[in-house]
Amino acid sequence: MAGELIAVVDDEAPARELVGDYLTLHGFRTVLCDGGEALRAAMAAERPALVVLDLNMPGEDGLSVVRDLKGRTTIPVIMLTATASPDDRITGLEIGADDYLAKPCELRELLARVRAQLRRAATPSETAGLPGGREQVPFGTKVLDLSAHVLRDAEGRDHPLTASEFALLKAFADNPRRVLSRDKLLDLAGARDPEAFDRAIDVRITRIRRKIEPDADRPAYIKTVRGAGYMFMPEGEAG
Repeated sequence: MAGELIAVVDDEAPARELVGDYLTLHGFRTVLCDGGEALRAAMAAERPALVVLDLNMPGEDGLSVVRDLKGRTTIPVIMLTATASPDDRITGLEIGADDYLAKPCELRELLARVRAQLRRAATPSETAGLPGGREQVPFGTKVLDLSAHVLRDAEGRDHPLTASEFALLKAFADNPRRVLSRDKLLDLAGARDPEAFDRAIDVRITRIRRKIEPDADRPAYIKTVRGAGYMFMPEGEAG
């Protein structure tokens, strides 16, 4: 993990330099970018392992940067939000951001979030060769490939997952037919927000359902257990 490249994107120089210096102090390499265009230029030279991104920037805002980045890569993104509403933060999750923190953030917490996302992103190589032939787990209309970190459809096409989506699916795969509370799922998949606690996990489940359920409005594989959480039904359950 030490020495991996982290891109810090913020239009305010003091803020990005503070974060960059702190991450460098703890063994990471950093590239500092003042916006989406600078990030894309940096990525042309070297792909970062993770992006720390300010949500509120003039011109191309952070949501646009997340949408563009996640449309092309599976690089983990941690959003930093100062004045964004809970709805903006939820939108960030919906389009693929992996985690978020309020600004000004505690740098030790940011470091912990960075390390956690990098561990999750490294999960595919760590899960290769699982005993019992569990590298392929059926999930509704798709199959979760634990070693490749993707969903695969019946035609063999890969559907990339964000680190948090993969963490959630793996949690369900490891606990079939067991109710998992929102609190437990958030612990497994990261990202907490006291203003949008329940919605954060619900947004991610909705995003996953759109990928695996024949009818996302009537989920058969990831069921809502009212008042308790969610349950993965490997064979599906109508209703």
